[in-house]
Amino acid sequence: MEVYGLCVSITDQELVLEAAEAGAAVVRSYYGSSLTRFQKSAGDFATTADVEAEKAIIDVLRAARPDDVVLGEEGGRTGNGANDRLWLVDPLCGTLNFAVRNMLASVNVALRTNGQATVAASADPFTNEVFWTDGADAYVRRDGADERLAPSSESRLVDVNLDPPFPNHGVFSAARMLADEEFIGQFRPRVVSTTLAVAWVAAGRRAAYVTDGDLRNSVHFAAGIALCQVAGCVVTGIDGQPIHTGAGGLVAAADEKTHAALLTLIANQRLRRD
Repeated sequence: MEVYGLCVSITDQELVLEAAEAGAAVVRSYYGSSLTRFQKSAGDFATTADVEAEKAIIDVLRAARPDDVVLGEEGGRTGNGANDRLWLVDPLCGTLNFAVRNMLASVNVALRTNGQATVAASADPFTNEVFWTDGADAYVRRDGADERLAPSSESRLVDVNLDPPFPNHGVFSAARMLADEEFIGQFRPRVVSTTLAVAWVAAGRRAAYVTDGDLRNSVHFAAGIALCQVAGCVVTGIDGQPIHTGAGGLVAAADEKTHAALLTLIANQRLRRD
C-alpha cells in the first residue's frame, strides 16, 4: 500500500487493474444493445459504450489520484497536476468491431511517469482476461490468478493495422506487405482491428504486430507497447529505430528473428520505390 499524508491508497499496480476492469464491465454491459453513435471524423465514431466506459475508468482514477493528469480518447486531457504523472485511457479499442457485435475489443489504461510507462493494463471485456504489467513483470489475470506472459513466434501469426492515417505510405504500407510473396512465405497475416493484438504478442498468441503512425502519447498503443517491452519482446519503430523516434510506427515482435525478418520486408518496400 502507498501512504499519502494520512490517507492510505491503493498502489498504481492495483489501480490500473481496477480502472481497466471497471471499463471492461461497462463495455460488456452495453454489448448487443442499441448504441448511440457520436461522429468524430470521417469514418470514425464513438458510441455510448466508449463514453460511459471512459467515465467509469476516470472515476476510478480520480478517486485514488485526484492530482494526476488523464488523457482520454473521448474526453481529451483533464487535470492540471504538476507531478509528471499522465494516465492514457482508451476505453474501447475496436469500436467498429463492438458496434457490429464483433467481440474483438480491448480497454487500455497506462500510467506514464516522467515519460516512462510504469504500469499498464489491456482488458478483454469478453474473456475476462486482463493483460497487465507493474513495470517489472508482465502477466495475464484470469479469475484472480496471474500467469506470466511468455512471447513466442511459433504461430507465425502477424497482426497488422490497416486503419489510417499512414504517414509513411510513400515508403511503407501494411497492405503492400500483406501481398509480398516473401511475407506470405514466412508469416500468416491477421487483422483483428483492435490493439488487443499488441497484448497478444506479449502473451505468445501473435508472433508480431505491425502498424504505421505516430504513436507518441497514443492512448491506443501505450498499454500494449508497455506490455511487450516488459515481457521481453523486440519493440521498435518501422525503421528499426527506438520506439517514438525515427519514422514512427511500430514493429513489436516476439523475438529477434521475427523482428529482423519484418524489418527486411519493410526495407524492401522502400528499395522497390527508389
